[in-house]
Amino acid sequence: MLLQGIFPAMTTPFYSDGAVYYKKIEHNVDRYSRTPIAGLVALGSTGEAVMLSDEERREVLRITAEVASPDKVLIAGTGAESVQETLRLTEYAAKLMYDVALVRTPHFYRPQMKPEAMLTFYRTVADRSPLPVLLYTVPPFTAYDLPLEVICALAEHPNIIGIKESSGNVEKVTAMVQGTKNIKRTATVTEVFQAVTARMAATPAASHEGNGNQLVTVGGTSGGEAATQTVAKPKLKTRTKEVGFQVLVGAAPTILASFETGASGAVLALAAPAPTICFEIYAAWKDNDLQLARAKQESIGAASKRVVSELGIAAIKYAMDINGYYGGAPRLPLLPLTAAQRSEVELVMASCRN
Repeated sequence: MLLQGIFPAMTTPFYSDGAVYYKKIEHNVDRYSRTPIAGLVALGSTGEAVMLSDEERREVLRITAEVASPDKVLIAGTGAESVQETLRLTEYAAKLMYDVALVRTPHFYRPQMKPEAMLTFYRTVADRSPLPVLLYTVPPFTAYDLPLEVICALAEHPNIIGIKESSGNVEKVTAMVQGTKNIKRTATVTEVFQAVTARMAATPAASHEGNGNQLVTVGGTSGGEAATQTVAKPKLKTRTKEVGFQVLVGAAPTILASFETGASGAVLALAAPAPTICFEIYAAWKDNDLQLARAKQESIGAASKRVVSELGIAAIKYAMDINGYYGGAPRLPLLPLTAAQRSEVELVMASCRN
């Protein structure tokens, strides 16, 4: 699976009483699907996955998969503290035709999470997972940073295709890229080198309604009326692309620096309220317009620092509200913003409006 470009880390919307507002997931996913993002990440840290029941997590995955455009890569956060629970949710995501399982580091028993424990955990999950696995190290939340030597060892597993690295440490990203550069793999892509998803392959035509075929006029009848005939839509044309071990970063302040050192994409909390400007950084870098890329990177600096790093999920959700998505309140014990904090978010998001 090709993992390049920008992936918003989706939030989970709630009613005021704390119940999941599933209808608003549909609204957000539909709108994301109309943007140039590469795909969507459901049930990551920004999605408050640890706050949800197993039934709620499954429903979030189901609705997201039903609404998302087939050309968007779907990444499911399925990591849990045990191999068994991780695999249960991963198997469910596979039935929904997700493309990748995002598996965070188990961390509750942190003193025992030595390299040998992590190697065993991820290798066991990868051996049994029906989906390719994306490692997920997120020290700001887990207080555990997956060691570089463990990452490089796990990168050799054929079902571990990359990592989401959320420490914001560009030097470590560079070391990951260099340490895994000899791993050679390929991914199936479209003719224009975009990712081919499981859902796209299942419904290869541009229209995804009805039975996948189209009605065309083939001539006139003896009575002068036009006749129609069902014609099968063209098969999806694909090719392969060398991708190796793919590094996705999770810190918006270092997107450009990470791309320049070899990262292939980014999974960003800031892209939940502002996917377009995050994509513009990536697009400018791909076009080798570094002046524009640096200007765009600088323009998100204040928002990424205050909204994402300091105020957190409540601020991310409020930024979504002011940018046309549905954010709403976080789930307790996370608290909503104060009036003063909302004013701050409005101010710093002025340069990140859609």
